[in-house]
Amino acid sequence: DVQLVESGGASVQPGGSLTLSCSVSGYPWSDTNSNAIAWFRQAQGREREGVACLYTTGNTDYADSVKGRFTISQDGADNTVYLQMNDLKPEDTAMYYCAASRLGSTINWRQERRYGYWGQGTQVTVS
Repeated sequence: DVQLVESGGASVQPGGSLTLSCSVSGYPWSDTNSNAIAWFRQAQGREREGVACLYTTGNTDYADSVKGRFTISQDGADNTVYLQMNDLKPEDTAMYYCAASRLGSTINWRQERRYGYWGQGTQVTVS
């Protein structure tokens, strides 16, 4: 079974930094080039939105709102995907989720229907 477990959420002041972790197990990461792990977030009263995506190839995608501030990366040794967040702003406040794509899916990374596996979320508050 595929399992995703997020951690690292916290309350921070504007301008601060935080690193979220997504522990991934059971996911056939390297089976196809289109497999991907992404971070999404959902602020209160708003729709869930894609934040960053890391593909099997090592390529990445970011939402415009976080480019230059957030970095997605993977530690292959322990199958953990990280989201390094710098220069945090109050508008970054949200529940953050990691998600693993359905195997072989080529749907745009921002589309939730690309992903078949989700973690339970970790809260980030910037104030």
